[in-house]
Amino acid sequence: MCHLKDKIKSYQNSEKEKEKEKEKDKEKEKEKEKEKEKEKEKEKAKEKEKEKEKEKEKEKEKMKEKGNEKEKEKEKKKKMKEKEKEKMKEKKKEKEKEREKKKEKEKEKEKEKK
Repeated sequence: MCHLKDKIKSYQNSEKEKEKEKEKDKEKEKEKEKEKEKEKEKEKAKEKEKEKEKEKEKEKEKMKEKGNEKEKEKEKKKKMKEKEKEKMKEKKKEKEKEREKKKEKEKEKEKEKK
């Protein structure tokens, strides 16, 4: 009878051990799953970071373009001012010529009077 009890106990203990092993395996599986999730999260974070970098680059490009546009605008204004100055110089020259002509005419009139 005792021998049989020992066998039963031994069997029960081995079953308990098997259960414990199964539990440990389940825990390990859960840990693996958690690790996988963490990896996925890390990947997502990396992707987000990449997206942010892309956005920053786009922003930099836009700013560069704006800068270039401003430079172009400045150049245009500068050229326009130069043209204006040239026009003004031309007008002054024309006025000067007109004055000279008038003076010449006056001189001619003076000569004719004499």
